[in-house]
Amino acid sequence: MTKPDKVQLFVTCIVETLRPQAGLAVVSVLEALGLEVIVPEGQTCCGQPAFNGGLWDEARPLARHTLDVLSQSDAPIVVPSGSCTDMIKHHYVELLADDPVYAQRARDIAARTYEFTQFLVDVLGVTDVKAHFAGKVTYHPSCHLLRNLSVQQQPRELLKNVRDLEVIDLPNATECCGFGGLFAIKMGDISSAMLQRKLDAIVSTGAQAVIGCDVSCLLNISGGLHRRGAKIETKHIAEILDTADQS
Repeated sequence: MTKPDKVQLFVTCIVETLRPQAGLAVVSVLEALGLEVIVPEGQTCCGQPAFNGGLWDEARPLARHTLDVLSQSDAPIVVPSGSCTDMIKHHYVELLADDPVYAQRARDIAARTYEFTQFLVDVLGVTDVKAHFAGKVTYHPSCHLLRNLSVQQQPRELLKNVRDLEVIDLPNATECCGFGGLFAIKMGDISSAMLQRKLDAIVSTGAQAVIGCDVSCLLNISGGLHRRGAKIETKHIAEILDTADQS
């Protein structure tokens, strides 16, 4: 596609309510690259929790509303979350397959929806945003991002070019952190065991911070680290990339 001059930001519920600094960092990075960032009014939940819980009838009104909100502009849609990107990009078409109007709208929106790092690298062709962050970090690839969107190298390329940043490989990096939305509630014991394995791997790296592209996973990991008393931060990748002014 032609490089755009403006984008729409779909903020996501968790970013807006629990880690707004990640959303602000996304805006800052995009604006520094010369893009106008539109934040459409009326955004709400994309419907993923209901969809994943099998409550498709409850998820459909949320999907239709989101499509209406994002259809007001033809600009690309950037999402700071692999799981919400996956929902909009892949599952709206499935969810609204019997609705001829919204099924087509879902296909149109899917074609111009991108996860944040995917947009930077694959659409803008940017792997170096001139960021500077001194320290040792490790990167956790969240499940939807890696498996459903096939976003693997893009975050690593961006982190590789951050000045003074040392990225330490995370053992068994592709293992789930145990969150999985409703999974963590319905299968609490299994989820907790998975989280403990992830925390062991993170602590073993000696990193000062865990970087990810999904705030939901980072909150799960952060809670586990806090309960252990581990002094390891969690940061959305946008918070690392939004440091160009420090270099």
